Amino acid sequence: MNENKIHDVAIVGYGPVGQTLAILLGRMGYDVAVYERWQSLYPLPRAVFHDHEIRRVFRMMGLEDELQKISQPSACYQWFNADWKVLVEIDWSAESISDGPFGYLFNQPGLEAILDRTAKSIGNVEVHQGWEVLTLDQDSHGCELRMQRTQRDGQAQPSEERQVKARYVIGADGANSLIRRQCGIEWQDLGFQEDWLVVDLQPKPGVQLDVPDIGQWCNPARPTTMVPGGPGYRRWEFMRLPHETLDDLQSEDKVWALLAPWVSPDTATLVRHAVYQFRSRIAQTWRHGRVLLAGDAAHLMPPFMGQGMCSGIRDAWNLSWRLDLIFKGLCTDSLLDSYTLERKPQIRAVIDASVEMGKVVCVADPQKATERDAAFLAGEVPPLPPFPGLSGGAVFKELPSGSPAGSAGCLGVHGEIEHDGSNQRYDDVFGRGFHLLSIGSDPLTGLSPSHKALLEHLQVKNVRLSRDGAPGTCRDLSGKYHRFFDEAGLQAVLVRPDFYLYGGVSDLGELPQLLDALGRDLCIPQARGGVPQQKQPLAAQV
Repeated sequence: MNENKIHDVAIVGYGPVGQTLAILLGRMGYDVAVYERWQSLYPLPRAVFHDHEIRRVFRMMGLEDELQKISQPSACYQWFNADWKVLVEIDWSAESISDGPFGYLFNQPGLEAILDRTAKSIGNVEVHQGWEVLTLDQDSHGCELRMQRTQRDGQAQPSEERQVKARYVIGADGANSLIRRQCGIEWQDLGFQEDWLVVDLQPKPGVQLDVPDIGQWCNPARPTTMVPGGPGYRRWEFMRLPHETLDDLQSEDKVWALLAPWVSPDTATLVRHAVYQFRSRIAQTWRHGRVLLAGDAAHLMPPFMGQGMCSGIRDAWNLSWRLDLIFKGLCTDSLLDSYTLERKPQIRAVIDASVEMGKVVCVADPQKATERDAAFLAGEVPPLPPFPGLSGGAVFKELPSGSPAGSAGCLGVHGEIEHDGSNQRYDDVFGRGFHLLSIGSDPLTGLSPSHKALLEHLQVKNVRLSRDGAPGTCRDLSGKYHRFFDEAGLQAVLVRPDFYLYGGVSDLGELPQLLDALGRDLCIPQARGGVPQQKQPLAAQV
């Protein structure tokens, strides 16, 4: 190995978040090295749910056909009291704004195998399994990692070390992140802590289980979760009761005793069981110079919204377009300052919602459970708030409040369009990048040369939509785009590479103001004498 080589990015951690980021940056043409303590992928299930936004990311990565083999669309998520009366229904099967159902259930080992094959097929991505970080140093030019070889059990082999240099380091190395600790970044504990026994099993051929497809049994005698674990698998989760010790839940006999109302060794094969401590934590900052955090290294949450892995994939998706603009010389690396400003408030809102859901589920006191049930059955409990968008960072803001203006920070809609005479998904036609999406007149008409230069600098795609497929436009077959524009009172929106809206205008005369703010928020170099020299990618952008 050439220890003098300087990688564009070194990623520490090779779970779904590290794998995803490696694929995204690798396909953009950047030199990526990934380091993982364990010599092989973890073979047992953990996460089982991803939402429509993450499915849209995976589709953009070209993984849809393989994902269909290890996942299934979600059903309605139901919460029951001890008597199996429905307290809450969240329709995860409903059509989402991303063109498909709201959620999917999947098998994580299957997902990681797909991501692993994909990452290792990219020539400019190096995957090094069995290497543990010892130290991390950085200066204004880059980072240096000191690595140590590990054995199959993850223990160190002191005889073999290496030095690794990179322009940036991403810590995607989990809740106990050494990268976070090396940077001195503190955890903020948000107060939720419960122990749950997680059990994954595989029903035997021909066995039909009499259980809710996705359910929380809010029974104070034993709060229980039942959920698919992807095609052919099921998961149960059982809360540790106040009088129980962790050892009480560890034995296989105890596992089968808890499962007895639904399955037995005659009807299912036990895949694994483990006790997890559900926590709510968030890192103080997600950037320390040239080091950034992603996934569980930056945040932990209870699983009741199914957003743990999803949130980490959003981190990778967000980082990928920022680093791309920086490496191309289109923006300064001050653009990374808004990574924490964007991701942390959204994650904090998701954690808070997950904690509140956990407080509903994790009730072991019969009297409190009776009071809870009465409030829900009487309709006295407000519904969950909508999924949060982005409230800070690179989104268009109202002055002087600094709040997102109108639809700014919302996830953009996605649907089917007619383009060049064929019906296609919008993302399949136009891909990633910045898009100026509009209905009506061409938004470029009347823009000043400097504003047009800004759009050209960022390689913004000008996409016009219509109801009838008029010349120069794409026909909105799904109707989603026109419904959105009509309801929001907008004529044009600027879509970021992660599908979130930078902002929108109700009149094209407001577009220059939007573009001026975009240039400031993206930290675009002020010298306009020419476009900064771009780093030439090795492969086509995702």
